[in-house]
Amino acid sequence: MSVEENLKRIREEIPSGVELVAVSKFHPVEALREAYAAGQRCFGESRVQELVAKEKELPTDIRWHFIGHLQTNKVKQLIGKTSLIESVDSEKLLRLIDKESEKAGVVTNVLMQVHVAREETKFGFYPEELLQFFECRGYETLTATHICGIMGMASNTDDMQRVKADFKAIADIYRTIAANESLGLRGFDKLSMGMSGDWQLAVEEGANIIRIGTAIFGEREY
Repeated sequence: MSVEENLKRIREEIPSGVELVAVSKFHPVEALREAYAAGQRCFGESRVQELVAKEKELPTDIRWHFIGHLQTNKVKQLIGKTSLIESVDSEKLLRLIDKESEKAGVVTNVLMQVHVAREETKFGFYPEELLQFFECRGYETLTATHICGIMGMASNTDDMQRVKADFKAIADIYRTIAANESLGLRGFDKLSMGMSGDWQLAVEEGANIIRIGTAIFGEREY
């Protein structure tokens, strides 16, 4: 099936109110153009150099989500080019994004990445760390960064019960923070989880952003 046909099929399955991020990392610009022609406007990249290069070649109304591990030495290159950085996995990174955003005169929207998966290779705050960050009101000193919600990944396993449990754990953390009116958070309304093989489970648990690559573009070209 073509990229256009894949997008049409997925859009028909996704409930209203759920945003589709077309994960375009490692795919050529031509594939993104095909998705763009089919109406897709939100794309996800995981490497700064790749996002910056594609952003120069593609239409300006594309909303770029950065979804990979962001190295601190690459932050400056990314500022001003994303509609959302989904993968803030440490307070150090958050502070640097804020500092560089202020310097650039922009406000950067971010999601805090939480780690519940079994793999140690995945990045993110542990649940208790993230809850403590909000309880200690660590966000109040931010001047040019807006925390819009939470992002997380399930364990890389064929055990769908485990995957569902991981999504529930991520969603519970999101809801705990969002429901705490004493924090005074505004616009904390995004929960990003779910990929090509498990997005339906993520949506069942409350995801309103899903990140789909293979089911749109096919296997990646490394």
